[in-house]
Amino acid sequence: MTLLPREDAYFIQRLSDLGRQLRGAAMAARRSRHPLGNQPLSQVARETAADTIYELDTHTEPVLEEFCQQWGRELPLVLIAEGIVDEHGVEGVKCFPQGTQPANAAFCLIVDPIDGTRGLMYDKRSGWFLAGVAANNGPTTRISDIAVAVQVEIPTSKQNQSDVLWAARGRGAAAQREDLFSGHTTPLTLRPSSAADLAHGFGSVVSFFPGTKVLAAELMEAISLHCGGGIDPGRPLVFDDQYISTGGQLYEVMIGHDRFVADVRPYFYRMTQQPGLCAHAYDLCAILIAQEAGVAVSNALGQPVDGVLDVITPVAWAAYANMDLRSRIEPVIAKFFADHGVSPD
Repeated sequence: MTLLPREDAYFIQRLSDLGRQLRGAAMAARRSRHPLGNQPLSQVARETAADTIYELDTHTEPVLEEFCQQWGRELPLVLIAEGIVDEHGVEGVKCFPQGTQPANAAFCLIVDPIDGTRGLMYDKRSGWFLAGVAANNGPTTRISDIAVAVQVEIPTSKQNQSDVLWAARGRGAAAQREDLFSGHTTPLTLRPSSAADLAHGFGSVVSFFPGTKVLAAELMEAISLHCGGGIDPGRPLVFDDQYISTGGQLYEVMIGHDRFVADVRPYFYRMTQQPGLCAHAYDLCAILIAQEAGVAVSNALGQPVDGVLDVITPVAWAAYANMDLRSRIEPVIAKFFADHGVSPD
């Protein structure tokens, strides 16, 4: 594998700077929009092959492009992100500076400017900036090639603090909490739960949208029955949290709030033989942080989380706070899909 051209600290700093700029742009957009205005942040701006672009998202796009233009003059790069289009009309990838051939880029940068737009645009819950850098291996560059990752919290209007997390492969993860008024920072400990079961804890199978909710409920019932101490409607032992943000869900496991999250929508859609919105590489471009923080991650069927760095390929994933939980939960998930004729890629 081609090595990245700079030290880890260099990329962590640049990605953190970009995340803070995009955080600022999203917060400024919220301040500038009256909730009863003609263009609420929840208005649909356009549809792409990957997902819906909302009005809130459009406020970060020019900031991302300008940052990449400046960075590209220092080190030519390939940007992979939802909503961008190159000079040839190709969606999801663009080289900087303009005119750079992909093969001549020093590295690949994959970004989700706002992961969790749907919650943030209604001021319900934080969104997250997610980014990762990988050596440029052309179209075969994969999630597993990401060597440095950063995620930055984009808070709701009532918050004055934002968490920033980062990691370099093989060197661990770190985090800090930033006061958005004073600029003061304090170290933040990433400590996944050590619980060996789900009793009295949060665990979720993703079911954000209609289309897979029945299947997700069936799978969650099976997991609760075998790994959560049984099912007693009068005395619930396992709690559910549908946080519509992949980065946010991974954060909840890293910080010790959630014991597991499984996003297996690609397998559900195989079962129903219908297309549907799934997680993509840009949603998982910061999963390295969770791995370096000690979270056990997989594709939920025993294999690593991986996929090409593009904006359309669906990716299944699961995050367990520790290996004990993975060893208990993953066989239940695997059996559920095996019983339905679904196997890993």
